[in-house]
Amino acid sequence: MKQVEGTFVGYAGDSLYYQSWHPEKPSQAIVTLVHGLGGHSGVFQHVVEYLVPQGYEVYAFDLRGHGRSPGQRGHINSWREFREDLGAFLQHIRAERLCCPHVLWGHSLGGTIVLDYVLHTADDIHGVIVTAPALGKISISPVKLALGRLLSRTVPRFSMKLGIRSSWGSRHPEALAAYMQDPLRHEYGSARLATEFFSTVDWIYKHAPELNLPLLIMHGSADRVTLPEGSRAFFQRVIFPDKEHREYPGSYHDLYVDLNYQDVFTDLATWLDQHLVGAEKCQPRIEYAL
Repeated sequence: MKQVEGTFVGYAGDSLYYQSWHPEKPSQAIVTLVHGLGGHSGVFQHVVEYLVPQGYEVYAFDLRGHGRSPGQRGHINSWREFREDLGAFLQHIRAERLCCPHVLWGHSLGGTIVLDYVLHTADDIHGVIVTAPALGKISISPVKLALGRLLSRTVPRFSMKLGIRSSWGSRHPEALAAYMQDPLRHEYGSARLATEFFSTVDWIYKHAPELNLPLLIMHGSADRVTLPEGSRAFFQRVIFPDKEHREYPGSYHDLYVDLNYQDVFTDLATWLDQHLVGAEKCQPRIEYAL
């Protein structure tokens, strides 16, 4: 496996950090990951270790205001920044790969970003995976949310800790220990992020019937960060027939590091195999030395 690190130019010329992982043999598809609020591209190590040996290239970047990317922690001026950053990242990937099936996978807030993106433009995307997507049903104090809405116009950069407990992420003790020791994680959200988020969620629900890509939604029934009823409601609004919703009894928010993550990965691999039958192998524009 070859790991590559670098930067790409996002919205308004900002330089954003990314990582990618490549199998030794020609890959069968690209999976691009978008992390959630407070996370970063490095949280997906379990996913990388599972997918790359199976012949997938994996790409992930740090959202602005997260990880190794610049910006105030947990702040955006407008949702357009997230959307155009993702678009720029996909263009960066396409500059390196030809004829490559491409699947987008967004987790939590990243799921919201991915759904918004593909509902605006789905060029060269072969499928969408969202795990525990943040679709309006979230465990943040109503007082904090109301304060965010109040201050968004006057003090948009006003920021506070969201009060989401690390223990809500996973039932696995090693995962919880990793959360506590990870210096790149943060717990903040700004007033403007709050209003942009809820406006975007409303837009996503309104346009859900327009989604025309294969969709896999995965959610834990015991998720206390992004409540599973949000996924259920969105799934019902999607009319495209190639859609699948899986809810895992007792699972917490971060499915990819929860106790039953292997069951989740098995379902994921089955879905990927079904949707990549007959697809061409990826053809590189750039050869990475392995």
